[in-house]
Amino acid sequence: MGTHRRPKPPSRPRLAVLAATAGTVSLLPTQGQAAPKPSLDEVRQQVAALYEEAEAPTEEYNAILERKAKLQKEANAAQRRMADQQAEVDELRARMGPMAAAQYRSGGVDPTLGLFLSADPDSYLDRAQALDRMSARQATELIALESKRRELARTRAEAGRKVGAAEKARERLSGKKEEIQGKLGAARKLLNSLTAEQRTQLREAEKKEDKAAGNSDRPAAYQGSASGRARDAVRFAYAQLGKPYEWGSTGPDSFDCSGLTGTAWRTAGVSLPRTVIQQYSAGRQVAREDLQPGDIIYWYNNTQHNGMYVGDGKAIHAPRTGKNVELTPLDSMPYFAATRP
Repeated sequence: MGTHRRPKPPSRPRLAVLAATAGTVSLLPTQGQAAPKPSLDEVRQQVAALYEEAEAPTEEYNAILERKAKLQKEANAAQRRMADQQAEVDELRARMGPMAAAQYRSGGVDPTLGLFLSADPDSYLDRAQALDRMSARQATELIALESKRRELARTRAEAGRKVGAAEKARERLSGKKEEIQGKLGAARKLLNSLTAEQRTQLREAEKKEDKAAGNSDRPAAYQGSASGRARDAVRFAYAQLGKPYEWGSTGPDSFDCSGLTGTAWRTAGVSLPRTVIQQYSAGRQVAREDLQPGDIIYWYNNTQHNGMYVGDGKAIHAPRTGKNVELTPLDSMPYFAATRP
């Protein structure tokens, strides 16, 4: 997410300026002239800005996806209740006398029967003896039927609201997906504008930056002294080194940043919410000097990017599109805070 590569990365405002400036140079033709091709450095700056810009909608996408799943689950539960209640209504109708059932279905309930429907169920027996048109048993069943029908109507309305909310969430998901794919597509287009030689140069430059920053995505096993669930979470994180970053992913073959931290702790038996900001809010704040393996590190702010502290001043994180889960020094990005699940 973002560049997450340089020891002193450009700030978000600077990245936005770089993107706007480079975009003006590379994408907008001047009068009477074709736009000059961007230099390798300009492409790198623009790609970094696009990856950075894709980060916020990715976290929004994750939050909406989680809400949609919750709404859909609630809608399904309401629909199951509705089916059960419909079966109860059908059963009551079947038990009612033919005349009363026919009257109820047709709406032709006479005033005496209407008295039952509108009266307080607790007091209807006081008037039962005055009714010649229907037995007390039929009246009781009809009142029960009306109660069930109203309950069914409420459940049907609830199910409709939940389904509608889930559909709106689905539409928002689609919009966020298009936004993210638009940013990443623009980055790919810029990279594809490079010659094969330039792309090789870009990869080599990134490798040098990784080495200089102390980043490594080579597989490794945890050899530290953490214990209990924290040890399980850290071991899981180590086992993911070298797997690709993929926005919206929680494994097992790829991860985004909060997908990695959440899945690592879930594997250790601790349930964490989905997004960076939710994980930040759910955890207990930990001072930097008190960091322990398994703590979740937040860079930049409490909403943008996180990873897992593994000891010796290093963390494992899923960086951004085009990169793999890697081991990185805490100060490879601006340190913000840490929490302990």
